[in-house]
Amino acid sequence: MPPSLEFRDHVLDLLAPLGPVRARRMFGAFGIFLDGRMFGIIEGDALYLKTDEATRGDFEHAGTAPFTYQSRGKTVALTYWEAPSELLEEGDELCSWAQKAIEASLRAKPEAKPRKTRPRQRASAR
Repeated sequence: MPPSLEFRDHVLDLLAPLGPVRARRMFGAFGIFLDGRMFGIIEGDALYLKTDEATRGDFEHAGTAPFTYQSRGKTVALTYWEAPSELLEEGDELCSWAQKAIEASLRAKPEAKPRKTRPRQRASAR
């Protein structure tokens, strides 16, 4: 389901106390960023927040599930878990959970960027 622009705007309004939070369209969803670091995903009318070993239990306890997608006939689960729906009504509590997601993104190993290779130059004819 494509993300709702109204839902995106609602989430960004709730997260405004954290600073300049931005949404960027990515793969049919929105990535949620603060200071260039992605800490959330909006897909449809659901918000997913970055987790790690320190925070995943909170999401499991709340009964939510990870963001998943299909790739080559297999289901792939990301380290982003759905935020409990009641957080979307309470900005302070959502910001608290989002702050933990930001911290999880800071603890995550940075993704390796592909190395740029220079095109091979032809040997000049002598």
